[in-house]
Amino acid sequence: MITTDLIWTEKIFNGTWRKGGAGTLEVQAPATGEVLASVGAASTEDLDRSVDAAITAQRKWAALPYDARARVLRRAAQLLEENPDRLLPWLVRESGSGQGKAAFEVGLLVSELHECAALASTPYGEILRSAKPRLSVSRRVPLGIVGVIAPFNFPAILALRSVAPALAVGNAVVLKPDPRTPISGGLLLAELLAEAGLPAGVLHVLPGGVEIGQALVRHPQVPCISFTGSTAAGRKIAEAAGPLLKRVHLELGGNNALLVLPDADVDAAATAGAWGSFLHQGQICMTAGRHLVHSSIAEEYTRRLAEKARSLLVGDPTDPSNALGPLIDEAQRDRVHRLVEDTVRAGGTLAAGGTYDDLFYRPTVLTDLSPQMPAWREEVFGPVAPVIAYKTLDEAVEVINSSEYGLSVGILTADAYRGMELADRIITGIVHVNDQTVDDEAVIPFGGTKASGVGGHFGGAKANLETFTDQQWVTVQSDIERYPF
Repeated sequence: MITTDLIWTEKIFNGTWRKGGAGTLEVQAPATGEVLASVGAASTEDLDRSVDAAITAQRKWAALPYDARARVLRRAAQLLEENPDRLLPWLVRESGSGQGKAAFEVGLLVSELHECAALASTPYGEILRSAKPRLSVSRRVPLGIVGVIAPFNFPAILALRSVAPALAVGNAVVLKPDPRTPISGGLLLAELLAEAGLPAGVLHVLPGGVEIGQALVRHPQVPCISFTGSTAAGRKIAEAAGPLLKRVHLELGGNNALLVLPDADVDAAATAGAWGSFLHQGQICMTAGRHLVHSSIAEEYTRRLAEKARSLLVGDPTDPSNALGPLIDEAQRDRVHRLVEDTVRAGGTLAAGGTYDDLFYRPTVLTDLSPQMPAWREEVFGPVAPVIAYKTLDEAVEVINSSEYGLSVGILTADAYRGMELADRIITGIVHVNDQTVDDEAVIPFGGTKASGVGGHFGGAKANLETFTDQQWVTVQSDIERYPF
């Protein structure tokens, strides 16, 4: 047990640090099994108290001048820039992030905070024409309380990309982080924002399991839910929230395709493919889960990809020489291995990997596949790169679009304009020409199609305003309108 006196030890956050009503959660390092900390577990009574407090705090927060809200977010960005180690080691230990990935995630948080500070001053309405002699205005207004449910894989940024814009436009937030990453995914963000001057009661962080998530979704005074996680869980949230007519934003899974055209530089393509499939052990919704490679270069591409897989060091991410860390838990490891084994039994070939030590799964390359095989058809969420050869672009496009998912696609080619033309034919929320599938920036509207997402998009002023505000029509005229009765 780490003996450092942590502010969140056995605590939840509801504007102040207090004991959770459902006991405690032990936070373990997946790389070593070490207990890193003990945090509070929230009860449904804690949720009710947080919502009540948030209702009052939100009115005052929304009434502040926009620059007061922006100042808090700017200060939080400054604090994190000055001391990235307040977050970085927790990402490494708690979520099993490699040090490069953790540093990248910290940088994303800083960018998100700066972008959302600017969001507070973004024009938020327009003057409309009217047939009457009056001022007619459409403006964006806060929703009230935004419930955020965040995952374990990029715990800090996938929480903050909802929390920060929701706060910037005047909402209060109730955040439920994944119980495996409650510190980097929630409590540490609460500490940062409180230190930056966020008023008490505007942000609540309630660690807990499925029960708290379900109660948050069903709470009648939480009009908006922003969820990032699996498609299966997203469907359940949509079913529960639908009868309550809540606004629901779901950023879900992906089985993303990397399309390699015959004119692509094979070594560069294999480098992009390795990064897209193996970064953070493949535990990313944008991971390159399907490699479609033209038959003329498929054998060479697979050989080079397998070489790169075999060269990667896998181990405790506190050692900077290890490129990859552990999978998050045994259940995820066993699921990944089952998909690999089932695919090999169905006729696939292991070109690299397919083995593990504890939670450390070796980067894996599978070939000799058909589209019906498990590791090709399903989202693996592990360091697995399935490769299929195609003969015509029509065939490749059909294979890509046949997936139930539609999040991110990479197209690698010597003819960038040809790649842009292909993008018109692919059903997906994101296309990268001459890059792999994993990327994000605070200024872009992130989101998928089909089973990869529904609702609003995250990032950029326009998308964030639409996602975390409602539209209100206001008219003003000098005199009271007179009517015939």
